[in-house]
Amino acid sequence: MAGLPMDQRDGWIWFDGQMVPWKEAKIHVLTHGLHYASSVFEGERAYGGEIFKSRQHTERLIQSGKTLDFTIPYSVEEIEAAKRLVLEKNGLVDAYVRPVAWRGSEELSVPGRNNKVHLAIAAWVWPSYFSVEEKLKGIRLEWSRWKRPSPETIPSSAKAAGLYMICTLSKDAAMANGYADALMLDYRGLVAEATGANVFFVKGDEIHTPTPDCFLNGITRQTLIQLARENGYKVVERHIKPEELAGFEECFLTGTAAEVTPVSLIGEYAFKPAKACTTLINAYTEAVTPKKVAAE
Repeated sequence: MAGLPMDQRDGWIWFDGQMVPWKEAKIHVLTHGLHYASSVFEGERAYGGEIFKSRQHTERLIQSGKTLDFTIPYSVEEIEAAKRLVLEKNGLVDAYVRPVAWRGSEELSVPGRNNKVHLAIAAWVWPSYFSVEEKLKGIRLEWSRWKRPSPETIPSSAKAAGLYMICTLSKDAAMANGYADALMLDYRGLVAEATGANVFFVKGDEIHTPTPDCFLNGITRQTLIQLARENGYKVVERHIKPEELAGFEECFLTGTAAEVTPVSLIGEYAFKPAKACTTLINAYTEAVTPKKVAAE
């Protein structure tokens, strides 16, 4: 399926309560969500047929909609059932799952209160970015020219589509320059996150990570903090200045798509993936593997 356009794939997508053939899951070009970014989404992974922390993702999706001042017209239970149906209908066991909600095409102007809210759920095979061996080499990041805005400027607690525009700009620029991703600072000039993943830094038995006060507190991020503490690391959430990166030994990113990905370079700062990265990659793999699969 590599390289096949997303709108040309085969399969089924749950669309406003119905299973629709993949290629027929369409919306109108004058949809409010397309023009004014009145859209929220989730990125989730199924391992062994079970979506990791599925309910947490669903609850965040609904809350993100409320933050953007719209109500998704389905309950947590209905969305959970729909996600399971999508996996089953498409015959997927290990997959990426993408629920997305948006305002429709009833009216096209800045206010969107009269527009119907839609929900769709798709799933497809999306393997890990890198093998464990490749991950332990570490990826290279450059500094982004774009900064995460103040929470007084954007609804930073929501997983809202519009907030990813500067992420796309940053990652495209980084890849054009030969890097895998970009690291973003926040409006104060402090370390924030990568374009689609949170960042952690290691020094000895301490792991430091930026306080998520102007960017998304990722579900994978929260999982890794718990796993790190269970594996004997002290986790410190704090504001981190860019120049402090010189004092750290290891660095890694976390996210649904990235999982746990070590970093070897951020701009002028080099890191060497070692014990902490290996330990947490293994711990995360164990955490996301359903117990029934692990026992087989």
